Amino acid sequence: MSFDQMLETVRYEGAYPTRERAEQVVRAVLAALGRQLTGEERVALAAHLPEEAARVFASEIPGESLTGWGFVKDLASRTGGTPATARWDTGTVFAVVSRIVGPDLVTRIIGVLPSGYALLFGRAELAPAA
Repeated sequence: MSFDQMLETVRYEGAYPTRERAEQVVRAVLAALGRQLTGEERVALAAHLPEEAARVFASEIPGESLTGWGFVKDLASRTGGTPATARWDTGTVFAVVSRIVGPDLVTRIIGVLPSGYALLFGRAELAPAA
């Protein structure tokens, strides 16, 4: 998938009015994910993304580790949106990213991130039995 195709898919699935708005969302969400993901999963994700998307993702330096909810709140504060719109944006972009990279890499990514990201990727978050 090219970057243009990625943007068009996000625009359609997220019901964004313009390609420009979809691009803003993709850039914000991928940059936010770039501040969270480290290690082999970071390298693998960057290798699977379209070149422009990979540059946005990889340009961010990982920092404070945030839960899924913390990720959404941080994205909302950085974009000037609400937690609800940030959650929608994240879910839309992560759904497209999931299709690009495949289920195995998504499982690995969710495995190295704090709790709450499985839901953002459209998966159930299962807790280990006590």
